This record gives sequence, C-alpha cells and structure tokens, in this order.
Amino acid sequence: MPTSDRVPVSILDLAPVSAGSDAAQALRDSTKLAQDAEAWGYHRWWMAEHHGSETFASSATSVLLAHIAAHTDHIRVGSGGVMLPNHAPLMVAEQYGTLATLYGDRVDLGLGRAPGTDPMTAAALRRGTGQLDSFARDVADLQEWLAPRPEDGSGPRIRALPGEGTNVPLWMLGSSLGGASVAAALGLPFVFASHFAPDQLSQALEYYRAHFDPSAPTAQIDRPYVMAGINVLTAPTRDEAEFLRTSAIAMGASIRSGRTGPLVPPSNDIVTGLDPRVIAVTDSMQAVRAVGTPDETADAVQRFVDTYELDEVITTTYTWDPAMRARSYELFAQAWGLTGAASAA
Repeated sequence: MPTSDRVPVSILDLAPVSAGSDAAQALRDSTKLAQDAEAWGYHRWWMAEHHGSETFASSATSVLLAHIAAHTDHIRVGSGGVMLPNHAPLMVAEQYGTLATLYGDRVDLGLGRAPGTDPMTAAALRRGTGQLDSFARDVADLQEWLAPRPEDGSGPRIRALPGEGTNVPLWMLGSSLGGASVAAALGLPFVFASHFAPDQLSQALEYYRAHFDPSAPTAQIDRPYVMAGINVLTAPTRDEAEFLRTSAIAMGASIRSGRTGPLVPPSNDIVTGLDPRVIAVTDSMQAVRAVGTPDETADAVQRFVDTYELDEVITTTYTWDPAMRARSYELFAQAWGLTGAASAA
C-alpha cells in the first residue's frame, strides 16, 4: 500500500521491567526508545498509569512524561492514560497544564476509569467510584480549567494555574461501551484498549460513531475520531517473532493470575508449562496483534485499520530484551513507511 494512505502510528509505553534489570534501567530504556521513535517518525509517545506492579515502572505518569518531553524535540507526549478516579481532577489539570506550559502544543491528556491496580492499592490511592456520571463531570471540569478564561471574568472560581488557557487536548480511553458513551456525549476523540481487551471493540466503535455529539459544550472535534491499540512484534523472521512473544504470553498469564513480576526471557518452555486454559485466556486478551516479519506485521496492522475504519493506531510491544523491542519498532516503522524510518535503516 502507498505510504501516503497509511494512518499515523503511535506508541503506548508502560516502562516494562525485565528480569535481571530494575526500574531505573527500564526508565532509561524507555527514554532512549522515545528518542528513537521520534527519529523513526512515530506520531505520539503515550505512557499508561499502573500502580503496585513489579512489571511496569509507569506509576508517576506525569513525571515520566516531563522527562520524556525534556529528552525529545517534537513527538507528542501524553497519558494513555490517567486513571481519573485515582486523582483530584484539579491536580491533573495543574500537572498537564504545567507540561503544556513547559513544552507547548505537544501534550495529550488521555483519560480512563479503570483503577490500573489491585483493590487494596486503589483504596490507598483514595480512589473515587469511577461511575460514568461523576467521571463525565470530572472530565468537563478538567476541560473548563484548561480552557482560556473568558475576558468578562465569568470563568470558574477554581483555577488551574499553570494550565488555564493551554487547551490540552483530551482523549477518552475505554474498553467497553462505558468509555464510548462518555466520549460520544462529550464530543471527544476515543481510544479503544483493544490491545488487551478486544471483546467489545466493534460495539463500542459503532456506539461512539452513532452517538457522537459535535455540539456538546465540551466537544473538541467536529466528527468522530478513533484510535485503537494493537500488539506488534516485528522480527526478521516469523519464527523469531513468535519466539520473542513468549515473554509477552508469560506476562499476560501472570497478570491474569493476579501476580506481577518482571518480563522473563523468551522460552518455548514457558508456554509449554502453562495451563492451556491460561494460555487460551491470554491469547484472547492479546488477540489484536501483529506478529511476524516487517511486511507481515504492516499488512496485519493495515487490515486492522481497514476493518475498523481507524483514524490512528497505537502500538505496544513487549520483549525481555529492550534491544529487541527497539528493533521491532524500527523494523515496523520502515515497513509502514514512517518519515525518518528509511534514513534509520
């Protein structure tokens, strides 16, 4: 397919920690990968909020994004996302408004409702309910605090400073009809978490597009805009890509069983030793994936885009060796025809 027909491709990073390494190295690896991703032509670098996990080092998302933005030049940085019920919305407005004040129009604020952790840790975060009505109100408050203050002084008495007037773009994240309904009602772009929860993808996108309200006071776009997640692992051969993916299978199985731990080295013995029922569930969670050679993964992602009429895709890749993760992203960028990828070859 001509590269001019390709949609933008972005990266979702959770700063995965590899066995034999530590969180500090994981954050250095993510920083280097973000710099490379910018050079290869990826559109956005988003980081997701997770707490109490030995697998991911991305709990303090706004802090990490400030670091990534300081070490890159133009790639968009954002949350994929902030789990809003875990936070006071005003603090989120201040944090992301400060990022936009420092780094200009490079900052995205993706918002979700999931806890991003276990129930005990969620309670320690003093998590709110996450109910749709209160969540939608919090999102509306966020947008009001980030908007320019009316000249007549009629704006909100509570102010996010810095932040006011930055107009940080808001994105609604979801893995069900709940997120789709909020995104549609508020007139916001929608990101579906199909990289780990693909079951309601079709229904959610259909609902979002059918009920999108461009006249909502909170609307930021005039038509539906959809981005969706996909697992991508690219290697010179399909056999190598499938072998490297065994680390992601083991990770998914551990998370599914309520355990967390660093990414383990790839091994076919890992999969052989797992309960077949666990493998089946993990495969279902990771069903939206493109694994293989560069051409195979680019073709698979294009089929995903065409099937769901996506405006953008956001990719995530897990390998035990950070160098293999970087290689996967570089090979995919070349196959997708991203600007900058050819010169990096």
